[in-house]
Amino acid sequence: MSFLVLERLEKTWPDGTRAVKAIDLAIEPGEFVVLLGPSGCGKTTTLRMIAGLETPTAGRVLLAGDDVTRRTPAERDIGFVFQFYALYPHLSVAENVAFPLACAKVARAERDAAVARVAERIGITALLAKKPRQLSGGDQQKVGLARALVRKPAVWLMDEPLGTLDSSERLAMCEFLREQQLEQRVPTVYVTHDQEEAMRLADRVVVMAEGSVLQAAPPAVVYSDPATLFVARFVGSPGMNLVEGELVDGGGAFRTAGMARPLPLAARARSGPVVLGARPEFVRFDASSPLRGRVAVDAFHGPCRYAHVEGVFGRVAARRGAEERASLGDEVGLAFDPAGVRLFDPATGGRLA
Repeated sequence: MSFLVLERLEKTWPDGTRAVKAIDLAIEPGEFVVLLGPSGCGKTTTLRMIAGLETPTAGRVLLAGDDVTRRTPAERDIGFVFQFYALYPHLSVAENVAFPLACAKVARAERDAAVARVAERIGITALLAKKPRQLSGGDQQKVGLARALVRKPAVWLMDEPLGTLDSSERLAMCEFLREQQLEQRVPTVYVTHDQEEAMRLADRVVVMAEGSVLQAAPPAVVYSDPATLFVARFVGSPGMNLVEGELVDGGGAFRTAGMARPLPLAARARSGPVVLGARPEFVRFDASSPLRGRVAVDAFHGPCRYAHVEGVFGRVAARRGAEERASLGDEVGLAFDPAGVRLFDPATGGRLA
């Protein structure tokens, strides 16, 4: 049985704005789920409804089979990491971290041992005697994280918990979080707009936009098989190449603006308007291709390069070897590996094939 269930969960603000629109989501025991989406998509509001910090307009929150929709946060046994620390300024770092254990009346010696253990893992041992005002924003964020991880609740809820850390610290904390979660097997719901974080941490990524869930799947599926045009654009850096055109010859060829002849394509859908999608790793230079444009950017990305080719069809990125430089302004042909081609309905934004 799913451990945490959201049933048709909704939130409408007093001004009539629907922040969350009838979300259905089931989270399994021990699963790490990341809510991913742009600012304003409803992911934090969803998290706050799970925590009991916001009351749903409609729908239910079930925890271990119990309806907790109207219960207070204290009645839900949740470990919450806020985006903005929320530390107690009059308490030391050690006292802040130990606070959940003190509330649970854990013996002092056990509290001290737990605080020392998590402080060492997160790297804040030297800060334990200080007050929050003496810490940098990044260190305060680490203290907030330690306070949530010092005990084993029913669920961990994390709202952009690494937002103030620099890139190297973020990577280290991602690794620590995942190790801790795998060890404790606590179901976790994690909110971020950072897709690299989502891909690194999640068992399942839930992509949200405008209050709705567009896709909920393992990271590799969200990347390789996006369910909508929005997911295709939003996930990936750069995002999926998307070229508007039409299928012709019974769906066996693709044609877009500026092409001398259609591009052969394995038939997967009916003839008609379509958006062809392909990740940069499935795009190659091909002198014989009728899809032609000029190299506008040739960007070095460590182990590879991305050549951005512009034409009347828009811009398409092709991933190439680190030594395969492309000369700016050169005319090139582009071809797509059939294994990486995805087709979308331009009217609905949904996947066709």
